[in-house]
Amino acid sequence: MTRRFDGDRLLVATHNQGKMDEIAALLAPYTVSVTSAKDHELPEPVEDGTTFVDNARIKAHAAAKATGMIALSDDSGIEIDALDGAPGVFTADWAETPNGRDFVMAMTKTHDMLEAANAPFPRTARFCCTLVMAWPDGHDEVFTGVLSGQVVWPMRGQQGHGYDPIFQPDGYNITLGQMDQAQKNQLSHRADAFKKLMAACFA
Repeated sequence: MTRRFDGDRLLVATHNQGKMDEIAALLAPYTVSVTSAKDHELPEPVEDGTTFVDNARIKAHAAAKATGMIALSDDSGIEIDALDGAPGVFTADWAETPNGRDFVMAMTKTHDMLEAANAPFPRTARFCCTLVMAWPDGHDEVFTGVLSGQVVWPMRGQQGHGYDPIFQPDGYNITLGQMDQAQKNQLSHRADAFKKLMAACFA
């Protein structure tokens, strides 16, 4: 039996402002106040899982345990077929530098690897999202979403975050980086997972 969300405050277990903005917009229609792990000055837990659900669970349960609040976490990334599903759970890791995350560097690395592999076109890929809502007593609910498309080059658009400027969803001739937040939130992998979460726990 799916557990319902019965509170009025939700902690989003992320330090990523772009992700936080997207989740807050998706939650806007609901009467729930939203804060982030960064707002609560929580440390970032070590994400040493091997799957999106592993890492999402690590973040959600760490935040719920630390604050006594219901916590929602997201672990997401891009899987590129010509790179055998990479970067996958290591999507953010590809952007890590000593001075923070550099996604232009990560996107350039991705393109260079595809070129080195002489990957055929279209360079099919998908964005994957796993949402975990965790309660302080250790219970959780898991929801997944997918957005299929292809990796394109050069980078296009200044919207969104992460790898959005090189990801063109199926059925579109623009990248996620060229879409405004409202359009992206209608079709993204995160929106897909959110619809399932809302139907199960909030509706």
